[in-house]
Amino acid sequence: MEFLPDLTTLATFTIAVWVLAITPGPDMTLSIARALSDGKAGGMMVVLGTSTGLIIHTLLVALGISALIIASPTAFTILKTGGAAYLVWLAIQAIRSGSSLSVKRAEGPANSALGNYLTGFWVNLLNPKVILFFMTFLPQFVTATDPHVAGKLIFLGFWAILMGMPFNAAIVLVAESLSTWLQNNRRVLRGIDYTFAGVFSLFAFKIFMTQAK
Repeated sequence: MEFLPDLTTLATFTIAVWVLAITPGPDMTLSIARALSDGKAGGMMVVLGTSTGLIIHTLLVALGISALIIASPTAFTILKTGGAAYLVWLAIQAIRSGSSLSVKRAEGPANSALGNYLTGFWVNLLNPKVILFFMTFLPQFVTATDPHVAGKLIFLGFWAILMGMPFNAAIVLVAESLSTWLQNNRRVLRGIDYTFAGVFSLFAFKIFMTQAK
């Protein structure tokens, strides 16, 4: 079980995942939209699709980071520092631009279960922000000297999916009332923005301090 991170790391990572899960983005918008147009089953298929996309991201990051560490531990350190800078940029953007949730009920025939699944999968897999985030976020929870980096990255990626899915499923179940409430209560969205900015700024600060030692 060497691939399991310590409890402190796991708890910190879980908090970050939960903050991400409640932050509106393309995945949340799509799952709510499909829940409104195709029913709760349609929304759930989108959630399954986006989760599958995250599995692919996790495997690619685990294999890529492991190869990078073997090739150049210094390059891995640079990646972690750059990742911390990216987290600061995300925090700033969250405050400056804020989250938005604009959901429209789609007109026309309902999408098939497979169609909803594939839409969620491709939207997540091809989203450059998701790719960049996973490449910079997951490595912050491992070290270059850890011989079990690949296993830990895979575990953390699957843990993120497991911890995020209950939130995503709950959002689908209350899609109509939640979307209306959020769009009518912009202060709640701003509160989420500030929470996101605060949590990820702390992550970045901790990373910068660790690298400076």
